[in-house]
Amino acid sequence: MLERHSQSNPNHGPTIPTRRELLQRCGSGAGMIGLASLLSQQGLLDSATAASLDKNQALNPLAARKPHFPTKAKSIIWLFINGGPSHVDTWDYKPELEKRHGQDIKGFDKFTGFFSNAVGGLMKSPFKFKQHGESGKHVSEIFPNLAKHVDKMAFIHSGHTESNNHSPALFMMNSGQPRLGLPCVGSWITYGLGCESQNLPAFVVMSDPLNRGLPKGYSQNWSAGFLPSVFQGTWFKPKGDPIDNLYRPKDLTAAQQRRQLDLLKRLNQRHLQQNNDEAELAARIESFELAYRMQSAAPEALDINKEPKHIREMYGVDNKRCSHFAAQCLYARRLVERGVRCVQIYSGGMENQRSWDGHNDIEGNHRGFAGETDQPIAALLQDLAQRGLLDSTLVVWGGEFGRLPLAQKSKKPGRDHNPHAFTYWLAGGGVKGGVSYGETDEVGHKAAVDKVHVNDLHATILHLLGLDHKKLTYTYNGRRFRLTDVAGEVIHKIIA
Repeated sequence: MLERHSQSNPNHGPTIPTRRELLQRCGSGAGMIGLASLLSQQGLLDSATAASLDKNQALNPLAARKPHFPTKAKSIIWLFINGGPSHVDTWDYKPELEKRHGQDIKGFDKFTGFFSNAVGGLMKSPFKFKQHGESGKHVSEIFPNLAKHVDKMAFIHSGHTESNNHSPALFMMNSGQPRLGLPCVGSWITYGLGCESQNLPAFVVMSDPLNRGLPKGYSQNWSAGFLPSVFQGTWFKPKGDPIDNLYRPKDLTAAQQRRQLDLLKRLNQRHLQQNNDEAELAARIESFELAYRMQSAAPEALDINKEPKHIREMYGVDNKRCSHFAAQCLYARRLVERGVRCVQIYSGGMENQRSWDGHNDIEGNHRGFAGETDQPIAALLQDLAQRGLLDSTLVVWGGEFGRLPLAQKSKKPGRDHNPHAFTYWLAGGGVKGGVSYGETDEVGHKAAVDKVHVNDLHATILHLLGLDHKKLTYTYNGRRFRLTDVAGEVIHKIIA
């Protein structure tokens, strides 16, 4: 407790303000904080003034922040093709495979994939390839709709990673390291940029239908790791209400709920004042407030029945073959339209034929999953473009690794895992369309020209969003961590 001193004797120390003066100062201070917040949202604060607000931002860790440098992309939609799509059967055309069908690769390491006792000879693609667009890009027949958009895409054909096993490869692609416990890309992005919507999650994850399960590693794939938990992805359930407890209990009025939250907030803030070192508490306070705001904002954002009939038909919402993924792609567009920073959608679930993991019957596996995703993703690109959102939205397509050009022996031949080569494509968000970067060898076994490591891919994605991957750091256990660890080079040749 402060000791009150006499105002007439200067030797007694600083003067304690009267109650009226204290209220006046507090009121003015609160007003200035509000004004500063509005000016910051409009980008009207200089860097020095903005820096002075860092402490206030701690009260709302998801407040929108300026990027390191000006950029077109404000949000990202990552279409995660879970299971490991075969690059030689989708986007990486290899006529040499047809010529050498059935032959062996000299010196091939049979432990490259996962099933060393089922290694066969080279296998030509069961799909026909045709050239499309002004760029003349060869595209597999399983993507008739996406083939119309190749001039919007930048292809990376020389990707490579560090593991041939799904879980560590998923962690690698999501967090930059082949182990769990580290922040994923979406968490790093929202940590660096915050969110433009204060009524919806900054980072949303959608998975395949529940009968296929979650990707291996489950929610660790969208974990915030050692970052504050407020930056973790919010998982939307594929069936039923997308978020638990999204609707207020029927016996609780809005006014009653607001009073409960106000009391909880006051108690938490009082505890926070007494325990300034509890960094998670401020995030927890904000999470309660966000949940309350979401009760009105999220149902509206996810109500795709408000979309015109021709838009729903364009995505394939009523097409049984692709309805679930179509709805998720339409959700993604509505979310980024409302200021959500990052959306990740998983195509494919847990086990083999339930994902793009075509160990058996590569033709049936990839034709089936392409049929579920081709129309919705093509519609997403078209819809973003016609709404003027493609320039500000980075769209990313790819999985955790590629597949071998060799056959995996089975009743219907498939392909085993291949960490040495994979294909990704990016569109929108400042990407140069109609270009291909890097090459695999003549049969698609290994990345050969302009090789791209996962760290390079991450550095490029962050760069397109205005973030310098070397400056986006977080200190944990006495060490400064970053998504790209101590590596990563931006692929400038695919940036417009």
